[in-house]
Amino acid sequence: MLKQSSIRLTILLALIVSVIAAGCSQTPKESANAAKEKDQLVVAVGAEPEGGFDPTTGWGRYGSPLFQSTLFKYDDKMSVVNDLATGYELSADGLVWTVNIRKDVKFTDGKPLTAADVKYTYETAAGSGSAIDLSNMKSVDAVNDTTVKFTLKEPQSTFLQMMLATGIVPKHAHGKDYSQKPLGSGPYKLVQWDKGQQLIVEANPDYYGTKPYFKKLTFLFLTEDAAFAAAKAGKVDVSYIPAAFSKQQVPGMKLEAVRTVDNRGIVFPYVKSGGKTKDGFPIGNDVTSDIAIRKAINTALDRKALVQGVLEGHGTPAFTVNDGLPWYNPSSVVPDADPESAKKMLADAGWKDTNGDGILEKGALKAEFTLLYPSNDVTRQSLAIAVADKIKSIGINIKVDGKSFDEIKNLMYSSAVLLGWGSNDPTEMYNIYNSKYAGVEYYNPGYYNNPAVDDYMNKALRATNTKDAMEFWKKAQWDGTTGLSAKGDAPWAWLVNIDHLYLVKDNLDIGKQRIHPHGHGWPVTDNIEEWKWRNE
Repeated sequence: MLKQSSIRLTILLALIVSVIAAGCSQTPKESANAAKEKDQLVVAVGAEPEGGFDPTTGWGRYGSPLFQSTLFKYDDKMSVVNDLATGYELSADGLVWTVNIRKDVKFTDGKPLTAADVKYTYETAAGSGSAIDLSNMKSVDAVNDTTVKFTLKEPQSTFLQMMLATGIVPKHAHGKDYSQKPLGSGPYKLVQWDKGQQLIVEANPDYYGTKPYFKKLTFLFLTEDAAFAAAKAGKVDVSYIPAAFSKQQVPGMKLEAVRTVDNRGIVFPYVKSGGKTKDGFPIGNDVTSDIAIRKAINTALDRKALVQGVLEGHGTPAFTVNDGLPWYNPSSVVPDADPESAKKMLADAGWKDTNGDGILEKGALKAEFTLLYPSNDVTRQSLAIAVADKIKSIGINIKVDGKSFDEIKNLMYSSAVLLGWGSNDPTEMYNIYNSKYAGVEYYNPGYYNNPAVDDYMNKALRATNTKDAMEFWKKAQWDGTTGLSAKGDAPWAWLVNIDHLYLVKDNLDIGKQRIHPHGHGWPVTDNIEEWKWRNE
């Protein structure tokens, strides 16, 4: 944990920022009433986006892009419905998607949104060099102002997800500073961004959809400790909190728990040490490259205990990146909480405690490695410590170490890392396990590589119907012989799926929340138009 003096300083600074951001010197009750009268909210619901607010480089892929509109979106039942689009047609060969869009949409500078902007957005995203993979898009054409035609090189079962996640940017106003000063056609527009402190947005008066109740939102960028302190002090109306704080009552606020596919897991360096990235950072780890180590950890972990002990019951055990989703393969799950079986796996692989110190060895190699976690994340810290404590009982010494993400991104190719993912798009499984993404951003830092898995996932992408695609996704996890799951190569040890927990003012209604993906992008705001004060 942070030193108490550091926590106090963080909370003090954060509360000062909160007071300034809320523009209040009143009591908490007066502040809440003032915000209510002015149709304003102060919220602390997530981290500041490091890359800014440009959908062509990834903003909005884990929730609403807020400032921009997408062609399609999910409703509260997770069914695909129109947003900018009024409908689409898919050719019999699965290569051509023809999408019709609305005629009544304007950007916040008053200029109309047309098919030319959709074309520009997708072409720019395809060439951005970011993690957005549009490499299968052969061309995108504006047939007329309200019709867009996407032509693919091969059929792609997940292309609809691209149209659900990619916010449309204006061709006439998209430049190098766009991510800092976004302009779009979504429900809100950016007014002020004080880096490291707050973001102020106002309702877009020309928004074509349901008009937001709240005319102004102030997003505070606070640590989890500071956000909780701000909630207790009455300085915020909505605050995301970790499970560690969930049992503490906050007067005037209620706890809202939202179901998610937001998981936490350990990604292992999959290859032996000795390599270097193009930037000179070491690749590989001689301990975690041993499949017996990875499988033993997966087997010894007590995931139910992690849910109860770390998440206070607000979550579920995680065995894959996609538990319970349509492409989930239940046969890929391995029995856990079984340290005796884990010990046997290690012994059979030649790991022995020759020194009598409780740590196994294999020749000159000791069964120990470092597990990194983001130092500002209480939940990941607690998970890392709990895992290390449990795994020590089978003879593996895990040294946990909190680092900033700037440090982690340089060390993650040779050290295990506690990362988080979670999406209702199977493309995510492709991204984090496919060999083509080895060393790309945070996708496959362990350099996992299995040609059979790559082949299954490629076939899933190219399927022309959902049934075939689902079967290939499932076989990539486990086909009876090999796979990316813990039953197969075990390049990850998935731990838990966490509920998203929010402290919400008693009289504030945040609508029916969709199942949340991973927390990047503030998914709680995906239905922001539905938020309102009750009894008004």
